[in-house]
Amino acid sequence: MINTTAYTRAAVQRGRQPAVKAVSAQSVSKKASINGKRVVITGASTGIGEQIAYQYASLGARVLITARREALLKQVVARCKELGAKEAFYLPLDMGRENDTRRLIDEAKARFGGLDHLILNHVAYSELAVWSGDLDGLRKAMDINFHAYVSLATFATPMLAESKGSIAVVSSVAGKVGVPFVADYSASKFALHGFFDTLRQEYQMQNMGISVTIFSLGSISTERALDNSKGTMYTGMYITTPSSTAYRIMAGTTNREREVFYPRHQTLIFPILRDLAPQLLEALMQQTVKPEVRENLLKNQNPLNKKN
Repeated sequence: MINTTAYTRAAVQRGRQPAVKAVSAQSVSKKASINGKRVVITGASTGIGEQIAYQYASLGARVLITARREALLKQVVARCKELGAKEAFYLPLDMGRENDTRRLIDEAKARFGGLDHLILNHVAYSELAVWSGDLDGLRKAMDINFHAYVSLATFATPMLAESKGSIAVVSSVAGKVGVPFVADYSASKFALHGFFDTLRQEYQMQNMGISVTIFSLGSISTERALDNSKGTMYTGMYITTPSSTAYRIMAGTTNREREVFYPRHQTLIFPILRDLAPQLLEALMQQTVKPEVRENLLKNQNPLNKKN
């Protein structure tokens, strides 16, 4: 994998990653090569998506990235070219708009004439809150975190079938177990798992040759995650870097794995406890937020408990 220095909060706040070093495609798979692959990556202006772009670029892929912030996308594309991407393009889009999801796939077809890897990585996070009945907020989370993924996969299926390509669904353990105070986010992730587990089987039944890999991620030290967790959660959980996560996503997609838990030591325990000791799991999940924050959320932010 690309060798980067250990992540520190100071490095994250500077907004860019340290210099990266390319490695051989053999380190990903003896049977697979990234060189020349046509890759689309969403949510690629910062964090994990940015690092995924660098991993593919360093092995000679042709990449098309998208996010909303054009200035950051320009920087990422420039770095991709420095790292050895055969081609690198960007298209600023809003994944909450279905027309933009279609535009992205149309752009890939126009630029590359086809598609090998579709990396679905964009996300709308939720602020910590007791469920308050905010249906508009729930719809927004579902539109970005679920409906856009479905739209992109749907529009890309003909090209992926032609290339016998791969879809990477970057999700979370919040799609495996319920997480208190982020009901809308967790719901959108559960929906992802249900849909893409089904889609994988339907691709198989039709002999389409398209792989679907779902990544159930734990706590990753992105700038956004560190900022969101500051003062509310135990930040010692955030020790896994975006660059190592990006490598695992590229490798899992290339090797056509079914599902990846990452980091394994932190995430695999959740579905095990869900099946064997669900009450213990729920007790543990309820302790992930600091006690004083949890008490404040439960006491002051539950409109459903207020009398009219």
